[in-house]
Amino acid sequence: MDLRTESPFWLMNSGIVRSYPSIKQSSSTDIAIMGGGITGALIAYYLTQEGIPAVLLDKRKIGMGSTCASTALLQYEIDTPLGELTKFVGEKNANQSYLMCIEAIEKIQKITQSLASDVGFSLKKSFYYASGSKDVKEIETEYRLRKNIGIELEMLTKQDIASLFPFSAPAGLLSETGAQIDAYLFTHELLNTSISNGLQVFDKTEVVEINHHKTGVELKTNYGETIKAKKLIIACGYESQGYLSKKVVDFNSSFAIVSEPFGNSNLWHQNALIWETARPYLYMRTTDDNRILIGGKDEPFYNPEKRDKLKDKKALELQKAFQKKFPDLDFRIDFSWAGTFAETKDGLPYIGQVKEHPNTYFALGFGGNGIVFSQIAAEVIRDTLIGKKHIGTNIFKFDR
Repeated sequence: MDLRTESPFWLMNSGIVRSYPSIKQSSSTDIAIMGGGITGALIAYYLTQEGIPAVLLDKRKIGMGSTCASTALLQYEIDTPLGELTKFVGEKNANQSYLMCIEAIEKIQKITQSLASDVGFSLKKSFYYASGSKDVKEIETEYRLRKNIGIELEMLTKQDIASLFPFSAPAGLLSETGAQIDAYLFTHELLNTSISNGLQVFDKTEVVEINHHKTGVELKTNYGETIKAKKLIIACGYESQGYLSKKVVDFNSSFAIVSEPFGNSNLWHQNALIWETARPYLYMRTTDDNRILIGGKDEPFYNPEKRDKLKDKKALELQKAFQKKFPDLDFRIDFSWAGTFAETKDGLPYIGQVKEHPNTYFALGFGGNGIVFSQIAAEVIRDTLIGKKHIGTNIFKFDR
């Protein structure tokens, strides 16, 4: 599956961080993980922390699928507003989903503090604004619902927004919880830690056949070697849909640009994450070296050739949209890329098992805050494997 165009910022910025071998001999293990992006890396981290033997395989070089193209905003806010999510999954599950995302950001922070190298993590406030007057009611509803379950945020009026930002919006929510990260570096540092705890990592190794047995699974690779495992975890991102007979996601094309570095490190109010109520939405964040990253202008299709041809046009549209809101900042495009983006019917991830694949778990952290969902998926799957109950198991199951 063609996941992205060439030259995403994070890959160009960091290059090949570490090298991993391709598989050279057959072996047996407790857990086989398919997918060497951020999702697979988080799962491997949690399993090896428990002392569970695992092997991770990726057909590409590690982190070079969707992970290096991620814009890596860490939000507790789900693409589906809390009020709308309640209609899909009920009030209890909707509230718990939002609260779990807050906890996930806090847990990611703790993990980054334990790693040997900096992975660009920083806490940020999150500013969610009404794109038009018709969306003010949604902002008011979201403020009430989130406040009722203890989420720390404040509602901003048009006058409040004008005093903090150089653009106008009829209303908005400024939340205390949010963060940003370099998902590509984070993936490599997670794996580095996990390797020291016994994880085996093989990239450029494609699984070409999966055979399910009563006592486990057997994976055959493109090199002819086999991996026998008691359990299989599929964490292949958007390509995971190919292992399911039932469609669970819709694929879109998304676009992003990054500016040249600015001399000033304070680019807007507390360099908060910024996004809006419109769908598809425009979103913004900063980077550690004072760049601005903008994403959005999504198109509802998966067609790599068509997507790639739109990249330059969409880059200019994103630049113009930014300049309209921040006329005093001279945004000059340094990097631009396009990628595949997937969303589910309710905006929540799919985590767990399906009957057609025994001894197999899926970690599908789709949506605008996929890294946060991947953190939750890693915990859910770990807890399941060690016989511990996790509140997310029923919320994110396939037959919800």
